[in-house]
This record gives sequence, structure tokens and C-alpha cells, in this order.
Amino acid sequence: MALNLLRGGVPLVVWNRSSRATEELRAAGAEVAVSVSDLFAQTDRVLLMLANGDVVDSVLGRGTSFFDHLVGDHLVVHMGTTAPTYSEALGRDVVRAGGRYVEAPVSGSRLPAVEGRLVAMLAGDDADLHEVETVVGPTCASVVRCGAVPSGLLMKLAVNLYLVTTVTGLVEAYHFADQQGLDLDRFREVIDGGQMSSPIARTKLAKLRSDDFAVQAALADVHYNARLITAAARDADVATPLADASKELFAQAERLGHGAVDMAGVLRAFEARTAALTNGPRDGSSS
Repeated sequence: MALNLLRGGVPLVVWNRSSRATEELRAAGAEVAVSVSDLFAQTDRVLLMLANGDVVDSVLGRGTSFFDHLVGDHLVVHMGTTAPTYSEALGRDVVRAGGRYVEAPVSGSRLPAVEGRLVAMLAGDDADLHEVETVVGPTCASVVRCGAVPSGLLMKLAVNLYLVTTVTGLVEAYHFADQQGLDLDRFREVIDGGQMSSPIARTKLAKLRSDDFAVQAALADVHYNARLITAAARDADVATPLADASKELFAQAERLGHGAVDMAGVLRAFEARTAALTNGPRDGSSS
């Protein structure tokens, strides 16, 4: 994403928890800050792409005077995936400290990020959204305004609910076809040739067929997203039976040791459950 911003002519100052990750950006023309304080001192607009709320709080020193000094007079753009309630509280703290706050989570895994084809979901004040649209444009195929905070994160969870349940259903269908002894190349051909064809179906079927679970979206990260989705649903008294079932399958696959593989690795949970039906219980097979 940062490389695409540079290629789009956006001048960047960058910082990462792992300094090794900034070397490619330095070579591409970015200034590399020596610390978070150094980064904030050199710019008035900061894009955060961090793993979760705990990491954001740690990096920004939230809850301390360091946080107030850091974010005051800055536009803070939260692009990671966290609970909407967390983002709403973070936004209040940024504004209280004298800063401005926008949500801009993105939809898309590794390949769309590399190719600048992400979809950003913005939430915040209209004047700030116009500013952020201009900045994040080079990373995205589409930028959609969603309303006030935390509508951006809620939209991200709604989109991810569709992604998680779609891929889970596709993997279950693949497993069913495999266990029934069908020609899996023909199964793939039927999916690709019909109305259910999609970029995500083509990508995941190719991975399943070649037993290639190199990460595009890590299974553990997808499980994290599923937990966020179901927690937000419970907070709002919304039923999500498909998301609930998918979450349990991803949890099982992670318990079986597959958290670091691509999300298509949820196949291992289906295999474990089939084995339990045919051979009796085995470690990790229960949900």
C-alpha cells in the first residue's frame, strides 16, 4: 500500500515496528522516521495500518500524555480492522486531544493490495473524508463514504461476513465433491463457468486444487475478523448463524495448527470432522 502511494506521487514519511520492512520504501523514495514521535513531527496526516487495537494503543501511547502530545493537530486515519466500538472510542480520544479522526478500513487481500485494487470504506466528517480520499486513492480501485464513525468499521465487518461465509461455503463444497469422488478439475470448471464464478472463487479453488496454502489472507487473521463480526452482532442483538458456524470452523483449523496458512486452510477443519465421523473422535476435531 505504501509503495502504491509513492508511485501515485504521495510524499511519505514511514515507520514500522519492524525496521526491516521500511528498507524497500526508503529505496522507493520514502523518508524513514526513527520513531513514532519523529513520524508525527514530520507530517500532519498519519495513516495507521496496524494489527489490532492493542497494537494501536501501544504504538500511540494511548491513555498517556504522550498520546495527547502526539495526535494533537493531526489527522489520524485508522485503516486497520478493529472492533467498531474500539474505533469509536479511539476517535473520541483523538478529537479530545485536538486531532481529527477518520476510519478507512480496506477490503481486499494481498494481491489487491499489491495491485492497488483495494476498496476503502471511509467514515468521519465530510471535510476530512475529502482530504483522505485524495491521499488513499492510489491504493484503491474504489473509495466509498459510509457515514459517521464507526460506520466504516461496521461496513468492513459486513463485507468480511460475506467473504468469510462465502469462502467457507466454497471450501465445504470442494470437500464434499472430493469425498464423493468427483473429478475436482471438472468441479472447478463448473464453478468457473457459471453464475457463481468470482475472483475469490477462482483464487481459492486454484489454491485448493494445487494444495497451495501460501498466505493471501492468513487463517488466524480471518478467525480474528470472524470474532469481531460475531461480537458486533451480539452487541446489536443480530443473529449471524452462518458467521457463527464459520467462526467455529476457523477456530478448529487454528487449533489444529493451521493459523499461519491461507484462509482456504479451513479445509483442514472439514477434513477433521469427516475423519471424526468415519473413524471416531480425534484430537482437535470437536468444535
